[in-house]
Amino acid sequence: MQENITLLTGKRILLGVTGSIACYKAVDLASKLTQAGAQVDVIMTRAAQQFVTPLTFQAVTGRAVYTDMWQTDAAGSLPTHIAHVGLAEGADLLAVIPATADTLARLAHGLANDLLAVTALAVRCPLLVAPAMDGTMYSHPAVQANLATLRSRGAWIVEPEEGRFASGLTGRGRLPETPTLMGAIRQALGAQGVLAGRRMVVTAGGTREPLDPVRYLTNRSSGKQGYAVAQAALDAGAAVTLITSARGLPAPVGAEIVDVETAAEMHDAVLEQVDRADALVMVAAIADFRPRTKAANKIKKSELDQNAPTIELERTADILAAVKDQRARTGYPLVAVGFAAESQELLSYARDKIARKGVDLLVANDISATDAGFDVDTNRVILLRADGTQETLPLTSKALVGEAIVERVAGLLDSR
Repeated sequence: MQENITLLTGKRILLGVTGSIACYKAVDLASKLTQAGAQVDVIMTRAAQQFVTPLTFQAVTGRAVYTDMWQTDAAGSLPTHIAHVGLAEGADLLAVIPATADTLARLAHGLANDLLAVTALAVRCPLLVAPAMDGTMYSHPAVQANLATLRSRGAWIVEPEEGRFASGLTGRGRLPETPTLMGAIRQALGAQGVLAGRRMVVTAGGTREPLDPVRYLTNRSSGKQGYAVAQAALDAGAAVTLITSARGLPAPVGAEIVDVETAAEMHDAVLEQVDRADALVMVAAIADFRPRTKAANKIKKSELDQNAPTIELERTADILAAVKDQRARTGYPLVAVGFAAESQELLSYARDKIARKGVDLLVANDISATDAGFDVDTNRVILLRADGTQETLPLTSKALVGEAIVERVAGLLDSR
């Protein structure tokens, strides 16, 4: 089972489901939101019930499903004629997923001819809509005008994806998969968080230093901790730029992604992105050394020569040192956070690093532990501040470590 997501825990989400074949994806979304700790109240239009039954949503949410202004469902708990008021009261988000062309028109023009439309007029929480329809319908000027109207009122629009439709045609109009929808919901819920209006740069992954066209030198960093920090910053309302050398991880929805490979590329990207950034969190495991030369062709072993080739290494640029110099000139980033991954004398090396690098906070973790650090979903870290104080976080998920780091960054920014 998916673990609780802090941002979603205890949130009341109204999920409006309308008559698109894509509404089967809303079942999985309702299930995942519930598993993450949210309270999901589903409102189904009459057309939606032609594709999925109310009982399906009731089974995955454990809550009543609402289908009609005039007739309460057997499991319903709200008076019929004012159900929309009860549903709207205290809701944290109204998410209409999938949203058909007809639903977009009714929302844009303020119609009130069914329970979902009336509830949309009664809510005081943010509105998020995820359109799903055939590509020719989605591109129609009327649909685009309705979306523009909703955007102008502050609605969050989840753009549909390219793909194949039930009609057999292809185009833009497919409802995104659950992870993208979850990410969009998190973005909408976190928009007014403690880092709203702030810009954070996060690095992730282990760099790759090429030896020849086939081989490179790297390390065991998966990038998971950096991605967790980026997601936590998004949940807190920050605008996030994620500079990453990691591959195969789903990008946090809403983050600007800058892909890099080598330490030199990471160096240049960081110095470019931290200009006017509020915070930098350097989670990436940057290579300290790289091959002095890269072979133009694959290095071959010879049956006649049993000796292994000698590889000469050179140091890579010190990115945090460069940030320290740039920070002294420009004042940005306002807050800098470094990481120290050590296999021995953790605190000794970490204290030395925080002084040399000029960071405000340093996150130290022992990479020799098998249950924390590289290649796993958990971490155990010590947070050291420039003033000498330290705080130990016991073994926990990398998601919660990321949230703790973002919380400390927010506190440092507030004290500036």
